[in-house]
Amino acid sequence: MSVVSGVTVTIPATTANLGPGFDCIGAALTLYNEFKFTRLEAGGLTINVTGVEAERVKTDESNLVYEAFLKFYRHLEQTPPSVKIEIQLGVPLARGLGSSATAIVAGLVAANQLAGAPLSQLQVMELAIAMEGHPDNVVPALLGGCRLAATSDAGWEICDVPWHKDVVPIVGIPDFELSTKEARRVLPTEVSRADAIFNTAHLGLLLRGLETGKGEWLRAALQDRLHQPYRKALIPGYDAVNAAAVAAGAYGMVISGAGPTLLALADVGHSQAVEAAIANAWHEAGITAVVRSLSVDTQGARTFHEG
Repeated sequence: MSVVSGVTVTIPATTANLGPGFDCIGAALTLYNEFKFTRLEAGGLTINVTGVEAERVKTDESNLVYEAFLKFYRHLEQTPPSVKIEIQLGVPLARGLGSSATAIVAGLVAANQLAGAPLSQLQVMELAIAMEGHPDNVVPALLGGCRLAATSDAGWEICDVPWHKDVVPIVGIPDFELSTKEARRVLPTEVSRADAIFNTAHLGLLLRGLETGKGEWLRAALQDRLHQPYRKALIPGYDAVNAAAVAAGAYGMVISGAGPTLLALADVGHSQAVEAAIANAWHEAGITAVVRSLSVDTQGARTFHEG
């Protein structure tokens, strides 16, 4: 087996939950982080980071990418190689777009490639879920597309969710952060049977709405009672942005992951108007935000070998 001297891994951003699919559904988006791993003959660890908010990323052994890299080799009970990691950031940090998932998936995928690919994609995915704690971001980051994850007696079952070509995801990314820890702290420890039934029905409707692009189903399906009613108070301007997006023709708006990024779904004909309405609403709320119409990334993690 030839030794791979380096590998470049590109990982897409993700949006999780999609309203009623709390902790079980997510989609990969056309926004990316790139990670280049190069073996070092002299030993040690070097991490260089460029791009948006690069100065905030740790460059020692506590870097999440490197922690995932180490986890892989510990799983194999092997000594990890010395490595140089170059990170190009395109996914903003702590905004609900899966930045930590890109780091975990990149570290595991690169380690697997440098080790000669001893683990299958499924095994890498299981390690990623174990690190992240839930599947909704790491699964689409690795596999691409929109994915529903559920446990079974045999482990994880991953279902590909068809996404109609006319359904456009639009992200409004404000210039403030919301930690996943804080967003989980506000959630109740128990929910009523009525709320559980509500979300079960709406998740089923969401799956059919995404597949068919049927607007009436999507307008109803994006409602949620498990997390968004509690988290929206942590996002200044939420109600105004939501109202503006719907008035401009969006099917609805949800919190992307733990937030504070907000995700609207709209048909192709209304996407530009919705994008402009979201940007204007954030501006009127006194918040600087980046608003972009994206697509669903269908490839997931991409790798390129060197040597």
